[in-house]
This record gives sequence, structure tokens and C-alpha cells, in this order.
Amino acid sequence: MKIIYFHQHFSTPAGATGIRSFEMAKRLIASGHEVTMVCGSYSGGNTGLTQDFYKGKREGNVNGIQVIEFALNYANDQTFYQRTKSFIKFAYRSIKLSLTYDYDLVFATTTPLTAALPGIFARWFRQKHFIFEVRDLWPELPKAMGVIKNPMILFLLATLERLAYKSAHGHIGLSPGIVSGIKHHLPSQKVVANIPNGCDLRIFAANEDYWQPDGINDADFVAIFAGTHGQANGLDKILDVASYLKKTNESHIKIILIGQGKLKQKLQQKAQSLSLDTVIFLDPVNKQKLSALMNRADIGLQVLANIPAFYFGTSPNKFFDYIASGLPVINNYPGWLAELIIDYQCGMAIPANDDKAFAQALLQLSRNKKQVEEMSENALKLAKEKFSREDLADKFVQYIENSYYAHD
Repeated sequence: MKIIYFHQHFSTPAGATGIRSFEMAKRLIASGHEVTMVCGSYSGGNTGLTQDFYKGKREGNVNGIQVIEFALNYANDQTFYQRTKSFIKFAYRSIKLSLTYDYDLVFATTTPLTAALPGIFARWFRQKHFIFEVRDLWPELPKAMGVIKNPMILFLLATLERLAYKSAHGHIGLSPGIVSGIKHHLPSQKVVANIPNGCDLRIFAANEDYWQPDGINDADFVAIFAGTHGQANGLDKILDVASYLKKTNESHIKIILIGQGKLKQKLQQKAQSLSLDTVIFLDPVNKQKLSALMNRADIGLQVLANIPAFYFGTSPNKFFDYIASGLPVINNYPGWLAELIIDYQCGMAIPANDDKAFAQALLQLSRNKKQVEEMSENALKLAKEKFSREDLADKFVQYIENSYYAHD
């Protein structure tokens, strides 16, 4: 079948962001389908297209995927107004394409929630089959974070959410909480697939490259956070932990914060004001170089602000990159990932907002090489057994095919 795939933040592995859509599109193509990827220009991404834009877009074939990229810039450090403007423009141009392009099935993935709009229009105005993938529950998450407070905007988003779920023929959620949230709006007999983010073992587990940035010595115990530096991530807690460790004179524990985001500059200023020379900030890098950095690290940090909506309602890329690299994970909030870490003994799940427990976890692991080695083996085992990208991509393709042909 011919599939048009809407993902505003699409990237190839050459970018510094998640590559789920790239891998899923490749698997669809390997299964005999044609895929057209429609996206914007995400600052952390790399679409694979290099030619100049013409009339606000550029198009080309990337690894067998026909990519249509709109000249719509988006970055994590933009203001709420700038991001909203980008979301609306992408939705508008996507709707126009969905009403004119030649395809059999429309696939749309969040965020943002407005990504569902081309699928909704395709379903009701062209009677096309629509699959909707949800990466974060909107408006639940931004409401819980306090990012959106205007009751009218929340009402409109809730209305769009219900319309998206009702319009889609098939639904995919990336975590147990997301799946439950979708099912809340659907008849009980509807099948919602739980297909989380996956582990790119060919990139992380197989990479033998090694990268040690300035400020790190061979004897240092290195913890890494690889992701967005934004409100949701609660990275102030990392700086508080580093401040606690400084008082214990444990200068061999180094923390790398690699990524971009709206709060990065404030975090850097805070670290400087506290003289936290054990915290090292790095700019985003592509997956291959990130993998080489993780080969140097000892521990991955899965950190989020303590918001209950996050406990079961997120599927963070960084966690899967950590375990694909064989990194034990320290997690600082309850939920399904904390349960996995405990069950597989591949890290430590500590109480939320407990800086002392976080610091003590780092201290304990820095002093117990054997424990870290055992957790590392367990992390890689979890990656291979439950979250292999190839296995999840097969499940993804099968769900889409079953939904389409059953309806057809």
C-alpha cells in the first residue's frame, strides 16, 4: 500500500533526536509498502535532504523513504508562542497535502496533538484509512506540567484529542499509560497496540568507538543524561545532587548533560554559580557519536520532574539508548520504567525528590564495579529481550497491515 506518514520532528540517525519514524518507515518499505514522510525542520534532527527549499518545501528520497520537508523551523528552546505557530503551520500544510496526495493509508504521530489533523481530514473527507500514534497524552501532560493553563485552549485540545481517537481506525500508544488513556475514549472492543520506543542495537550495542570529552579522566565514574533540557526533565535535581556530592569531596563522579532545551542556559548558569566543575554540558550529537560517548559512561540517568502523569504516560528515547549501550540506569520517579529496572536489576529506582538517595546511589555504584558490571549485563539483556527495535518494528508493521486489510 501507499502510506503517507506525518511526523513533524522526523530525523535520520544523522540527527541528534529519536529515529523511531525513520526505522519504522524503513521496515514498512522492506515489507513491500511505499512511504512518503512529511515533516518540518527540527533543529535537533536531520531529514537527509540537503537541497535548497523551493516554495517552502523540499523533497527527495532518503534510504527509500520519499521525504517531503516543509521549511518550518522548530527548536526546543523556542517560546510557547513560536512553537504553537510552528505546530499550526505544519498542520495546515499537512492537511492540504492529505487532501490532494495519492495514498491508501495516512499515519500520524505526535507530538504535537495537531499532528492528528491531516489524518482526521483524510478520514472524513477522503475516506482514507487512518492510524494514529500517540507519544505523549495531550492535553493531559501539558496541563499537569502547568504549561497550558488557559481553559479555552485546554477545552479545544481535549476536543481535538477525542476527535482524533474517534476518527482513527487504528491506535498505537508508546507506554502502558498512553494506551490506557486512548482506551478511555474508545469502545472496549477496540484494539490499541502498545509499541514502545525501542533499542537501536545496531547503533549502540555494536559500536566499539570511544569518546571521552574534556574534563573527564580515565579514573572518573561517569553518569550521563542524554536528552532535552526542559521543564519536564527536572534537571535542577541533577545539579542539586552534584552540589551534595561536592560537599562529600567525591570529585571523581562526573555528570554529563548532553542535549539542548529551553532551560539549558539557566542550568549552565546555576552550575557555574555553584562552582560545579563535576557537571559537564555538551551540545547534541548524532547517534553514532552519542553511542561512543555512552561507551565511556558508567551509568545512564533517567530523570523527569515528579509529575504523576509521567509515571506511566511517557516512553523516553534516552532510556532505551542507555540499555542498548549496556548502561545501568538510575531512575528518579515511579512508574513502568522504574518497575522494569527493579524487575531486571539493571539499575536503581530511587524515590522522587530525594537528592540524598540519588547521590548515595551514585556513590554506591561508583564504589562497586562488580555490581555495575552485573547491572550492565542485565540492561543489555532487557534491551534484547523486550525492546529490540527490529522486533518492535515487525509488530508495528503487522498492526498497520492487520488494521488496513481488516477494514478494507
